[in-house]
Amino acid sequence: MVPLYNPTLSLALSIPTRAKSRSSNSIITNSASSSAKTKRQRPTTTTTSFSPFEARVSLIFALASQATSLSQRLVADVASETAKYLFPKRFESRTIEEAFMSVPDLESLNFKVLSRRDPYEIREVEPYFVAETTMPGKTAFDFNGSSQSFNVLAEYLFGKNTRKEKMEMTTPVLTSKNPSDGVKMEMTTPVLTTKSEEPDKWKMSFVMPSKYGADLPLPKDSSVRIKEIPRKIVAVVSFSGFVNDDEVKQRELKLREALKSDRQFKIKEGSSVEVAQYNPPFTLPFQRRNEIALEVERKNE
Repeated sequence: MVPLYNPTLSLALSIPTRAKSRSSNSIITNSASSSAKTKRQRPTTTTTSFSPFEARVSLIFALASQATSLSQRLVADVASETAKYLFPKRFESRTIEEAFMSVPDLESLNFKVLSRRDPYEIREVEPYFVAETTMPGKTAFDFNGSSQSFNVLAEYLFGKNTRKEKMEMTTPVLTSKNPSDGVKMEMTTPVLTTKSEEPDKWKMSFVMPSKYGADLPLPKDSSVRIKEIPRKIVAVVSFSGFVNDDEVKQRELKLREALKSDRQFKIKEGSSVEVAQYNPPFTLPFQRRNEIALEVERKNE
């Protein structure tokens, strides 16, 4: 039998009842308070572990963020360069053919028009510097020879030089022909192809950005040479389409014939034709601007 008064049972049952001593409450309270302080004072350290899959995903997102930032800068640069071709400059048009022609918004040679005749105009071209190289082909517009020479000069322009400096592209591409008897002919415009003193050899030249003046980085390729071209006067005829050797010969003959009746200017002795090409390869034929030029001088000189 269980006695009616059992101290043990009474104590056990006193926990959920009001029969608690003040000392017990005080002990419990102080104990809880001490426990809370301990929890606040103890620093908590959280360790996060990633699975190999989660680590790879995190890396992919980090790389994607960096790539996006780089892509935005590249897109901005590409957009800036593309705009030079999408929104080209235009020369003053004298014919319907010239009205459709356009040129990229790149630095070009500085010149002033001295007079206009039908079908040419006389220009005075400011001095400039060129980087030139001898072409391997026997004609001015041989595709393989032109491409090889263009690439050699482009490498110099875009960093293959003593300063490893990338320079801006200019326009036009100029193909000029020197007589094979050794009479020297100055070149104009960014890319020049000039007949060398050696028989059947041509030279291609890039016009250098004017901001450098004579302070140009030296080429690392020995086949590239830097040269200053003095001020000159030229007679110029513009035409569209793609350029070939036969086209140049026919237009040169017509220009020479037309200049015979000019009262102010005559063809300079030893002068040979120059061909300027202003547009990149993807330009439509009717939008391309090409020019042939002969160096001239005043008749009273």
